[in-house]
Amino acid sequence: MKKLSLLFLSLFVLLFSFDSNAQKFDKKINELSSNYESDIIELRHWFHQNAELSNREFKTAERIANELRKIGLKPQTGIAKTGVVAVLKGGKPGPVVALRADIDGLPVKERADLPWKSEMIGEYNGENVPVMHACGHDTHTAILLGTAKILYELKDKIPGTIKFIFQPAEEGAPSGEEGGAELMVKEGVLTNPDVDAIFGLHIWSQIGAGQVFVRPKGIMAAVNEFRIDIEGVQTHGSTPWTGIDPIVTASQMINSIQTIVSRSMPLTEAAAVVTIGSIHGGVRSNIIPESLYMLGTIRTLDEGMKKIVLKRLEEIVQNVAEANNAKAKLKYMVSYPITFNDPELYEKMLPSLKRINGSSNVNSMNAITGAEDFSFFQEKVPGMYFFIGGAKKGTDPAKAAPHHTPDFYVDDSAMITGLKSMTTLALDYLNKN
Repeated sequence: MKKLSLLFLSLFVLLFSFDSNAQKFDKKINELSSNYESDIIELRHWFHQNAELSNREFKTAERIANELRKIGLKPQTGIAKTGVVAVLKGGKPGPVVALRADIDGLPVKERADLPWKSEMIGEYNGENVPVMHACGHDTHTAILLGTAKILYELKDKIPGTIKFIFQPAEEGAPSGEEGGAELMVKEGVLTNPDVDAIFGLHIWSQIGAGQVFVRPKGIMAAVNEFRIDIEGVQTHGSTPWTGIDPIVTASQMINSIQTIVSRSMPLTEAAAVVTIGSIHGGVRSNIIPESLYMLGTIRTLDEGMKKIVLKRLEEIVQNVAEANNAKAKLKYMVSYPITFNDPELYEKMLPSLKRINGSSNVNSMNAITGAEDFSFFQEKVPGMYFFIGGAKKGTDPAKAAPHHTPDFYVDDSAMITGLKSMTTLALDYLNKN
């Protein structure tokens, strides 16, 4: 009984000690976040104005490395082609936590009228294209640099090690190349020192600034991108019976593919999406082409449902092609696992998000069918991924332009939420463990 009492007393002392330390850290985090807010906004503007495509983030990586050196860290560059990694060792022994930001832009022409709008040009699929941070990765990068700055100031009091991961190619590596989180994991970014847990965030244009959204288990969908090549027989458009029409075959295939979700999925259990987003074939109105190809994406939140979708897609592609005397080939290109928040880590760290942001600002959410290659990190170590609001206070978030569009915009006022959240999660995790 005496031993049990001592155990409870020890636990009480530990919890009281953690709460006291957390409150001291919170005061310092709030103070330093306010001090550095203008600095990270300035950095965000630079990254936005100098947006670069996946695996081509050369200027971006150079600026990140220079900023880390200014802080006092020693960055490693060239990780997974253009990634940057830095390690901060605290003043006391303890576990290792990783914080991740993605750094690449998209082939989108910006329409927002900003003094720091992007005018960058890059090469995508062999063509010169405009480049824009149409998904907010510029804010993620600046937030993580700000987080590194704050944590460096507190390093003597940190019980453990923090690894800052600036990841390229989240939007997908160029055709024929490796990249992103999958390549970073393959190159050992979660080792030396071995990472015990990882945190990441994403800004969201259609949530009000200051708000945080999170959930346990699956938060974003698995993705399987695919290409379908259809081969027919070319002929004159006036005599279609003398050829084999890949366009008609494709149209029948698309209609049948849409029944996979509507007729084969138990949608009360989880969402699923199959989309054909691109068709390429033909050059003239009066020529039935010899071939065409289509590009599509699959999004699933349940592993069993994913297997059914893949099986049905294969059956439809082959059977519809055969019914039209055509040949078809299905090829998978990019595949991401489900972005899965470790339930135990979520329960342990949710109070940290609520404490630093205010409980009323931290919201539960449904899983979404967007996808994130942060999931490759979560396959190896427990991870937690969350969203912060990007819509300016006083505006209607529902009217904000969605991600990956020319009018996409997130307000600078949103960034301090990310800064405080990432810093607090890192410190609390190390202190609790």
